[in-house]
Amino acid sequence: MTKTNKTDEKKNALSPMMTHYKELKAKHPDAIILYRLGDFYEMFFDDAKKASKILDLTLTGRDCGLEERAPMCGVPHHAVESYISRLIGAGEKVAICEQLSNPNDQKGMVKRDIIRIITPGTNTIEEMLDGSVNHYLASIVGSEKLNIYAIALLDITTGEFKVKNFLHSTFADLEDFLLSCSPAEIIAPSYICDESRSLNGVKCERIVRFTPFYDYSFNADNAKDRILKHYNVYSLEALGLEEQHPLTIGALGGLLEYIINTQKRDLTHISVPAIVSDELEMYIDYNTRRNLELTETLSDGKRKGSLIDVIDKTYTGMGARKLRSWLLHPLQKIDDIEKRQNAITEIIRNNATRATIGALLSQIKDIERYITKISYLSINPKDCVALCESLKVVPNLYKGINKLKCEFFVNLCKKYVDISEIYEVLDKAIDKNAPAIPKDNKYIADGYSEELDRLRKFKTEVNSVIVDFELRQREITGVPTLKVGKNRIFGYYIEISKTKKPERLPADYVRKQTIANGERYINDELIQLEKEILGAEEHMAELEANLFSQLKDYLLTKTHQLKIIADLIADVDAIFSLAIVSKINNYVRPKMTDKGAINIVDGRHPVVESLLNANEFVPNDTILDKNYPITILTGPNMAGKSTYIRQVAVIVLLAHIGCFVPATKAEISLVDRIFTRVGASDNLVRGQSTFMVEMLEVANIINNATANSLLILDEIGRGTSTLDGLSIAWAIVEHILLKIKAKTLFATHYHELSELEKLLSGIKNYRVLVQENRSSITFLYKIARGGSNRSFGIEVASIAGVKESITNRAKDILDVLSKSHEVSGDLTEKMSAISKESAIPCNQMTLFPENETFTKIKTMLKGTDLNRCTPLEALTILTDMKKTLED
Repeated sequence: MTKTNKTDEKKNALSPMMTHYKELKAKHPDAIILYRLGDFYEMFFDDAKKASKILDLTLTGRDCGLEERAPMCGVPHHAVESYISRLIGAGEKVAICEQLSNPNDQKGMVKRDIIRIITPGTNTIEEMLDGSVNHYLASIVGSEKLNIYAIALLDITTGEFKVKNFLHSTFADLEDFLLSCSPAEIIAPSYICDESRSLNGVKCERIVRFTPFYDYSFNADNAKDRILKHYNVYSLEALGLEEQHPLTIGALGGLLEYIINTQKRDLTHISVPAIVSDELEMYIDYNTRRNLELTETLSDGKRKGSLIDVIDKTYTGMGARKLRSWLLHPLQKIDDIEKRQNAITEIIRNNATRATIGALLSQIKDIERYITKISYLSINPKDCVALCESLKVVPNLYKGINKLKCEFFVNLCKKYVDISEIYEVLDKAIDKNAPAIPKDNKYIADGYSEELDRLRKFKTEVNSVIVDFELRQREITGVPTLKVGKNRIFGYYIEISKTKKPERLPADYVRKQTIANGERYINDELIQLEKEILGAEEHMAELEANLFSQLKDYLLTKTHQLKIIADLIADVDAIFSLAIVSKINNYVRPKMTDKGAINIVDGRHPVVESLLNANEFVPNDTILDKNYPITILTGPNMAGKSTYIRQVAVIVLLAHIGCFVPATKAEISLVDRIFTRVGASDNLVRGQSTFMVEMLEVANIINNATANSLLILDEIGRGTSTLDGLSIAWAIVEHILLKIKAKTLFATHYHELSELEKLLSGIKNYRVLVQENRSSITFLYKIARGGSNRSFGIEVASIAGVKESITNRAKDILDVLSKSHEVSGDLTEKMSAISKESAIPCNQMTLFPENETFTKIKTMLKGTDLNRCTPLEALTILTDMKKTLED
């Protein structure tokens, strides 16, 4: 090799720092590396190009040893979180490369390494997270051949850790569960997933992408070792996991391995895994959660207008997350439900205690999120002040709930742990005005460290210290005009004029400078004094940092106690919220049974009611039991059918979380699932029409519902032709009644389905009352016995503002179509024959009886409860009878 080539090779060699950067990048090719240089985090090469566009930064360059400068952009270290949040929001993964040594304490290149990798599921930046919602990272492991899967969920911001097993499940079950949990990130072994949102080759467009992770991490043996090591236990029995399926262990251990691999530490705040049991809680699928608008509205996906927005009166983020969890995981045991009901009752009855608890909860911050910061050693002084103030009121909160006698609060008080020591340490250690960023600010309290107090006193009393030194030197030298001064070049000095200079000076006086009128000296005491004065700030900063580091290490040992207290506060806050909502909205305590009946008197929809003025909502009754499990509800659009059937589902759901319900009286039997099919939507990504989506949802309901389920079905069959839709709806009602026997509210425009009441024992017809005027109708929003014989579609169109010429023309067309589609005797005979062939229980009536007018009037009278009939309802029934006779 020629000398020139060696020179060129040396010229094109990367600098040591850039070589180190490239080595880190090779280990983390899928992450943007934030490389700490002094007060900035810098990004280089392709990372810089990508980040500059996302963050709108100016792209510069840096000499790196190559002929071309390395593309570079950077962000200040004190504001890095806001930039990281934008990168994560753009779907990027971020690796933090931190300085591990002090640049001032060594020669050569500063030691640096990756200290954390931030992914969507491991993000803890507060400004990106909704404090009222869990932020889950999920892992999924399974066997396609056996149709067995396990999904583990971890909220790294709170430490909540749980796992659910899926035995003999379809992919639709997994997708639905993941949709309901809304994880920010999903990891899985590469043999069952890829980043194109596929699991076992099945596309999952509606959920976040899967991140393939090392297959060996999900191996049951490796996963077990990781779990045992993390929790420092000898066997899985200590964690209650000894009987779990190997896939369950794989999902838990793989997720832990991913956390440790990305966070570069064992996080002590992660709870012992909880097994999600179908026996203890009701599963709320994605469609039910969406259709009932439990956490967000269908129209715009906002919290405002959802059920959680109405019932959430919590004061803390911990309580808000707990209440949301209760809502999405209703209870399945009457004893557990009644414990919450008793707690709500006691809070409502004790006015003084209720006021005290509310006042104390309002002073408590999100302790769970502070625990996470402690685990990351990222808690700042201002956080410590907030934590200290929160812990200060906890003993008083304990005293408040300790006065309550119900089992719910008694059990909570048994969990209480004394945190007075933690509070006292924080109270003594942290200044009450401590800032978030500790640099160049006072944050360790006075009196906590004698050395720090001495330095602070010394700093504030520098002038008096210099004066004292000057006076002492005058006495020692006998020179009354001696003075102590300072300049930028020589620092501190002792100045003696030529005329006053004594014959002998102290032995430690060393001449430093000669001036026109005298001499300047220094001595050992002044040198030491100067060092202390000039180094006081540095010493204080270093000492404060060391003291704060010791405090963080102390708090790290107390995360277990803090988690217990945080969970206790969350339970108190959540139950307190339900009590407040029940009291201010006049909710009633439902009686929970296992008799299979739902009996609601004057039920109201909590969300709709909250949006109306007082007394505007029209309440309605509901009766569903084993003898009559199905209600067919007919009536026009906008009359309130959908609101009514949803309100029943919401009332049943509220009862199952232990909340009081919007009604005058309610008896609710336990249901194992609530299924809903409401509204029309399509799935363009999958190429599925509105009707296909509807049928898929119906199929899911039919395949999974049991006799203990509650079915809410709205406008089934409307996505296809009238005869097809009517036939499908008819067949579905028959199947539910004869095969499933589930309690069902079936709202429909097909008033022909009202004929099923005559054919099948177990069905009751109800309709929404409408007041007919000459040219319009008035919605009464009241449910009454009997079926509707028309849908009033043209009248609703007129109310909506459709031009009169169009609605008039529609009436003419309707008259013609009605005559041409009259039911013939042949069809009557066919339907009767079908009923006999299907062995459907029948009361010997044909589908369309010969004396139709008589039968209609008889049905109206038979279905009228004279003891409870209001004058308005009676008038409406008489009007319908007269119209039937005239027809």
